[in-house]
Parts: sequence; C-alpha cells; structure tokens
Amino acid sequence: ATFADPENHVVLPEIISKEPLGPLVRHGDDQWADIAAWTLNALIAAEELGITRANIEEMAKGTNNPEINRLLGTEGDLGAMFGLDKDWAKRAIQAGGNYGEIFAATIGESTPIGLARGLNAQWTQGGLLYAPPFR
Repeated sequence: ATFADPENHVVLPEIISKEPLGPLVRHGDDQWADIAAWTLNALIAAEELGITRANIEEMAKGTNNPEINRLLGTEGDLGAMFGLDKDWAKRAIQAGGNYGEIFAATIGESTPIGLARGLNAQWTQGGLLYAPPFR
C-alpha cells in the first residue's frame, strides 16, 4: 500500500504459515506480558460477544450476560489480577474497537492492504480466534 505504484503489487492468497503470532514483550516483564495478553483476549472476546465502540457505553451499564459484565468491569474485578482497574478492557475497546473493528480499520478489505479475515476470523466464523472465558 505504501509503494509508489501499489497497483503493481499484490498480497498473494496462499497461506505461507500460520504461527500463532501476537503481542510480544520484554522477557521478565510478567505484569506487562499479562496486560498485553489479556488486552488481546478482551478485544477478541468483545468481538465474539458483540461489544463494539458504538454500543460499549450501553453494554457497560450491565447486561444479563455475566461474561460481558466481568469483561466491562460491572461485575467482579479482573483487572486487579494484573494491576489495573475495573475499566481496563472498556478503555481498550473504546480506543479502537473490538478485534474485528481494529482489523477492518487497519488491514481489512476496505483498506489499501485489503486483507480478508481468513484464519484471523473468530472461531465461530471458520477462523482460529477465540479468547478464554473472563471469570
């Protein structure tokens, strides 16, 4: 997308590899590693649970789904496990959206890079993404 003549370049459709790549932090910084990993999990879970930038304020008031309530800090205090407050996941989702929204905005099909979700889709849509439960 940043080449002088991007129309003369393509991303090939073949899957070359599918390593489970994700956030990486400095060795020995366990708290930061936990924060990075659980933030990614929160973004993935938010997409699966239907939490978006557009509806997060309403959902953060509380729902009948305890996993959404725990994720958004209206029930329990998961953030305390790694030194954050109850609203840590809410702020992460507000910053850029859930995982699907971030993918679409940065490298998705409507961007110059134009990638389809493929294996980066939710497990419920034929991809490999899932998050552990928030309990």
